[in-house]
Amino acid sequence: MSTYLPTIKQLQYLVALHEHGHFGRAADACFVSQSTLSAGIRELESLLGVTLVERSRRVVRFTPLGNAVVAKAHRLLREAEELSDLVQASGKPLSGELRMSVIPTIAPFLLPKILPRLRKERPNLKLFLREETSDHAVESLHHGRADCVLLALPFATGEVEYDHIEDDRLLVAFPKDDPRDPPDAVPPSMIDEGRLLLLEDGHCLKEHALAACNRPELRASATMIGTSLHTLVQMVDNGLGLTMLPQMAVDAGILQGTDVVARPLKAPNASREIVLAWRKNSPRAEEFKLLAKELRAG
Repeated sequence: MSTYLPTIKQLQYLVALHEHGHFGRAADACFVSQSTLSAGIRELESLLGVTLVERSRRVVRFTPLGNAVVAKAHRLLREAEELSDLVQASGKPLSGELRMSVIPTIAPFLLPKILPRLRKERPNLKLFLREETSDHAVESLHHGRADCVLLALPFATGEVEYDHIEDDRLLVAFPKDDPRDPPDAVPPSMIDEGRLLLLEDGHCLKEHALAACNRPELRASATMIGTSLHTLVQMVDNGLGLTMLPQMAVDAGILQGTDVVARPLKAPNASREIVLAWRKNSPRAEEFKLLAKELRAG
């Protein structure tokens, strides 16, 4: 009795549909037509003799078995990726394709310093960058959409290995004519919870800032509205409140052209750790360590 084995392509189609919940968007993510993706999934169901996806005009709903198959498909696709990584790692280090997710509070400040040198010194490296919030970046890593992730700790990452890049101090940013005239190092007690502006949920910098302040009332009262650090700086510059910024953003010039002043937060854990993370036991671990060294040199 022969057993039908799904193809990698069919599993990729199924996982994409589960992720996007829409045939058109899933097809775009797989760079195929909607009819090709739909036919691939129908063929998979037909050959397995089961229904994985319930279809209607407006809703795509996975059956319980379909959800179980998707979970297994993620693991199989990740193993297939690691098989390819194993072969690639045997060649010249830091060459070929490498997909890296970077969180938005790092990407615009650290990468411009590093990418020109990487392009010059590693011409055979094809680095594909994807900017994602921390939770989405970690999910991409574990599901095989990213090979490594540049993010900030502490953050729940699951089973990963990582290499330290740098420690990034947290600063309090406020209008230069602030009537309270904050000192050279600002204690959390001086932060008015009614004026604190933070990034919206999904950005780990928000959690780092709140944890460093260690004031529960800030979590309840802070306005979590900013979609980017640049937006928060503009809000502070217009007198709408104060915010927290990482040192790397200030060093990169985020305050240029504004009347915003930034001073260190005076607290025991007033910093975040920037790391490069990859899946545990990845065959490209040595390559990622080399990349981390390159990032530190930047």
